[in-house]
Amino acid sequence: MTTALAPPVRMRKAAVAALGLLAVSTGALESVVAPTLPLLQRELDMSPAEGALLNIVLAITGTLITPIAGKLGDRYGGKRVLLRLMAVVSAGGLVSALAPNLPVLLLGQILQGAMVGALPLSFIVVRKHLPAGESKAAIGLVSGMFVGGSMVGLLSAGPVAEAFSRHWMFAVPTFAVVGCTLLVNRLMPSDPPVRSDDAGIDWPGLLLLSGILVTLMLVFALAPEAGSQPLVFLALIVVLAVLVTGWTAVERRAAAPMVDLRMLARPVIWKSSAVTFVLCLGTAMGDRLRIAVSDSSPRAPAKPVIVDWEATGGRGILLVEAMSAAWGSVPVSGGKQVWSEIVVPQGEPRDGQPEQRPGSRTE
Repeated sequence: MTTALAPPVRMRKAAVAALGLLAVSTGALESVVAPTLPLLQRELDMSPAEGALLNIVLAITGTLITPIAGKLGDRYGGKRVLLRLMAVVSAGGLVSALAPNLPVLLLGQILQGAMVGALPLSFIVVRKHLPAGESKAAIGLVSGMFVGGSMVGLLSAGPVAEAFSRHWMFAVPTFAVVGCTLLVNRLMPSDPPVRSDDAGIDWPGLLLLSGILVTLMLVFALAPEAGSQPLVFLALIVVLAVLVTGWTAVERRAAAPMVDLRMLARPVIWKSSAVTFVLCLGTAMGDRLRIAVSDSSPRAPAKPVIVDWEATGGRGILLVEAMSAAWGSVPVSGGKQVWSEIVVPQGEPRDGQPEQRPGSRTE
């Protein structure tokens, strides 16, 4: 027997604005680590591998939270789950702000990863309370404000950390998250649960995927020192392979899998995933990141001698040259490929380690 659900209450513009402000504050909190990584490495005495780990741990947590957030939102109501996720994010921001060392900061970043699941959940809530046309506009607004908040975080984190301390670059956006969460709680209408089936959360798949991601982080952290600990590194590779095999078997048999492997097998999905993995691996294992783009023109890129200051273009190669440790182009089938190598920040040298300057390598 099914019970008819009352139609959801229409969301007002003030509630959409509150969601947008929440997106700005979470975007700012999410992006403060990347531009201040050299400062964090210096103050917390981090190695390059530890810095790379700190830079990706939030995204890894978000990978686990996102599918769970959607299912919990269906089962208990989107607003209710969204507010609880933001409480976790606020706690993570405070932990990061007060962190005296790297392990505590990593814990704060893990908690902050809940924001990755909160953003798509807010889209689901908007669709419940607004017609199709208005919901698209509201989702576009919230998405744009999250990107805008990320830009605010990227631009302001460094000046705030230098003027005050690294603690305040986490604390300021965290206070904003707390205030905006209270505003969303007051203005957003509640939505009833809509899940009617008995399919539960894929806990075995979640646990195995958690093990995969944790092992992968350890592999990244140990990769630069694999030569000094080869047995440990090989053991981690074996454990990773076992976990991936077990997770694949569980997901194929699950009634409601955490990840649809058939979708993952589509070329557009696995190719983009492979590119992301290579970029992360390159960031973790080396002091340079290589980027390459291709086009259909066979002509080699030419650096302009003079560019009028009012011109709206013509500075691309000059920017590439200014930001790269090295760059060039090679002919390929159907055109050319332009490549650039960017120095990955390594922080201050540790005692007993030679100083590395941008564009140089230790022999």
